[in-house]
Amino acid sequence: MVTLTRRAVGVSSLALLAGCATQTAQPAAQARPPAAIGAWGIDLAARDLSTKPGDDFFKYANGTWAANTEIPADRTRWGTFDMLREKSDNDVRTIIEEIALAGGAPGTIQQKIADYYNSFLNQDAIDAAGLAPIQPEIDQIDALRTHEQVIRLMATPGVAVNSPIAMFVGLDDRNPDRYVVNITHAGLGLPEREFYRRTDGQFPQIREAYVAHIERILGLAGQSNAAAKARQVMALETAIAERHWVRADRRDRERTYNLKTRAEIRALAPNFPWDAGFEASGLGGAQDAVIAELSAMAPLARLFMATPVATWRSYLVFHLLTNNAQVLPRAIDDATFDFFGKTLNGQPQQRERWKRGVQAVNGALGEAIGQVYVQRHFPPEAKAQMLELVENVRRAYGERIDQLSWMSPETKVVAREKLAAFRPKIGYPDRWKDYSGLEVRTGDAFGNAKRQSLFDWAIEVERLSRPTDKDEWFMTPQTVNAYYNPTFNEIVFPAAILQAPFFDPNADPAVNYGGIGGVIGHEMGHGFDDQGAKSDARGVLRDWWNAEDVRRFQEVTGRLAAQYEQFEPLPGLRLNGRLTLGENIGDNGGLQVAYHAYRLSLNGQEAPVLDGVTGDQRFFLGWAQVWRTLMRDEAMRNQVINGPHSPGYYRANGPVRNMDAWYAAFDVQPDDDLYIPREERVTVW
Repeated sequence: MVTLTRRAVGVSSLALLAGCATQTAQPAAQARPPAAIGAWGIDLAARDLSTKPGDDFFKYANGTWAANTEIPADRTRWGTFDMLREKSDNDVRTIIEEIALAGGAPGTIQQKIADYYNSFLNQDAIDAAGLAPIQPEIDQIDALRTHEQVIRLMATPGVAVNSPIAMFVGLDDRNPDRYVVNITHAGLGLPEREFYRRTDGQFPQIREAYVAHIERILGLAGQSNAAAKARQVMALETAIAERHWVRADRRDRERTYNLKTRAEIRALAPNFPWDAGFEASGLGGAQDAVIAELSAMAPLARLFMATPVATWRSYLVFHLLTNNAQVLPRAIDDATFDFFGKTLNGQPQQRERWKRGVQAVNGALGEAIGQVYVQRHFPPEAKAQMLELVENVRRAYGERIDQLSWMSPETKVVAREKLAAFRPKIGYPDRWKDYSGLEVRTGDAFGNAKRQSLFDWAIEVERLSRPTDKDEWFMTPQTVNAYYNPTFNEIVFPAAILQAPFFDPNADPAVNYGGIGGVIGHEMGHGFDDQGAKSDARGVLRDWWNAEDVRRFQEVTGRLAAQYEQFEPLPGLRLNGRLTLGENIGDNGGLQVAYHAYRLSLNGQEAPVLDGVTGDQRFFLGWAQVWRTLMRDEAMRNQVINGPHSPGYYRANGPVRNMDAWYAAFDVQPDDDLYIPREERVTVW
């Protein structure tokens, strides 16, 4: 799934989300325009009818597709999300290349898009420039002699290096009306602390390859004694990793909210140059900050001061080149892909330059592209239909809250208030981002990336002087994803996710409810998952449940976590029930609520049978079709260890086995592999 902007910390994305219209069942004889997929929204040929639904619902719904599909060489996974992202990339490419061909007057958005894209694509010019564009920053690193100088460079805007302690501007979870400086541990080159610690599987070989990669990059930068320096960098990152919190603990929004004054921050590690970091980053005027992993700060600060400056210089050069690799000479770009793409993620081939160029322009000028994308690919009626569906799912959610056996009446009142306050954002923002302050030059790929970073950071710093902007979006319209933001209590669905198989106005209503309806329910569910539920209707992080409700909720969700911990995607590698709990609650509750909404839409009637498939069966097939996914083993390993989402295979199978309606729809019996006794099925919402 996608990575949200840093200021959107706390936002939960589904890595799947979408929308559909609220529709009642139509008589079988009534004509309807053809659906985008199949006759009425489901790819029936994708099914494996030799597999019993109760044994493996994913395979039953998608097995023939999976058997006949290969992951493209430039991908680590392939499925519904990836196909739509590929379509979005092609749609955006058409927009960008039309603009790039036409060009524009200096300073216009057309000029900026054209020059950013064309400069990125011109690998020959990048190669000819060599390291000259980045050499001033390498020279800055070589000149470092004190730890304070190291911190100042790490915090300097526009210098893309890593740091064991990082600062950014985010929302204040206890005050939704203000932005605040956030401090978190960081600094690793491998995805997560476990990659530095585990001795099983491929982890030792990955570490060996990483050291070789560091040596290779340092050598390409002309650094002497690259092999010895690579070992020092690896030892340093290993020490940093040992001081990091485990990934599951970092989900806890209460534990990671520690508001401290500047004096209190200095007291954590008096010898650490905290003030130098604040000043160099432009945050010197901030009087306080929220520290995430509080207990890690002093150990990391001591490690920082105990590590020789010479080691920090090697560390900084390596990460500087790695973080800028795609706008540096081909040798550095290729070496970076060889490790992070091939070795770490199992991706055989680098993506074509134009595809990465589209990604780069989306990152730099995304909302400018988004305006054109919406005009071409998101009709106004789609937004109206989506809003109607959201309200129907909201109604269903309210009815299910009223029916809960484990929640007290007084807490239900507050839960209802929060549900009523959910703010949906559909398709695109009402106000577009202003890029007039971003300078883009022709033929300067590295400089453009640096100036973009400086432009974005200036916006971040400016936030601290004003109230929060609740109309802002943290995804562009052309992004195939969605998210819930607990601090604004909002659910957000970009235009690009509102396509088949998630949402198709010509598909059977059951399919839409199983697809986008489940996604809407999932996003709403984040407001009531184990972390989102800690914020009230205004988005304030506070305790609004009574103690007995919390105990019952934790008992129910604990059983759900235990279910997912039985799934074993790779030999010896099971899902982490605590790490994936929020997303699994979203799937469990979201699908339950979407089904409830679907039944409401039928107005007491039964849906027609289409091609031998009942309405309830179509609903569940719509859900499984959304999670159609193949993954390389390396990518699967990384997601299980580092990601909050269960892999698609388990997102298809995990929620349905807790729903009585699924058992009835497919005649699932006690001897089927996915069967769970009725008394052990988990209903969170």
